[in-house]
Amino acid sequence: MPVIAVANPKGGVGKSTLATNVAGWLARQGHAVMLGDLDRQHSARGWLSLRPAALPPIRGWEVIDGGDTVRLPKGTTHAVIDTPAGLHGKRLDAVMKLADKLLIPLQPSPFDMAATQAFLHTLGEHKRSARLAIGLVAMRAKDHTHATEHLHEWLDALGRPPLAQLRDTQNYVHLAARGLTLWDVAPGRVERDLAQWQPLLDWLAA
Repeated sequence: MPVIAVANPKGGVGKSTLATNVAGWLARQGHAVMLGDLDRQHSARGWLSLRPAALPPIRGWEVIDGGDTVRLPKGTTHAVIDTPAGLHGKRLDAVMKLADKLLIPLQPSPFDMAATQAFLHTLGEHKRSARLAIGLVAMRAKDHTHATEHLHEWLDALGRPPLAQLRDTQNYVHLAARGLTLWDVAPGRVERDLAQWQPLLDWLAA
């Protein structure tokens, strides 16, 4: 079963936005999707509670043993895991053990870049790093700005060009407030955003 984790130890980089939309895309393909929420803020869990029942279903963890244990719902074919800020130690080990692909969102800021570089170093030293496909996604990026250009130069120097660059738009905010994703509304409303996602979707589908 494919497991896609979304991780960056820094908070506020767009992990939940990325995770919910990946889950929405998978659900729209007809997969039985589980969106697991490891974040203390439970953003993804709250988003699931808003999702209209008429849309392709996305389920959360099944909580058992009085809340101490979680498991995949029966019949799950694809899993997306939204991880917390400060991911390290045993929690990072658990994510590395489960995940086939790891998406790392970051914004064009020196703080995000420093945190991401340290995280990539940690991942590279992990014993399971060789079996994990890692992709970076530039979030809330504005075209033709010094910050975004500097981000791309920095990623190129690392040898890790981003899979996709997602623009800074209120579309994600408005959709999240209703439990929706880009794939739950008329394509014409979010045409530019869908085009930006295509390279990322190609990578996920490979």
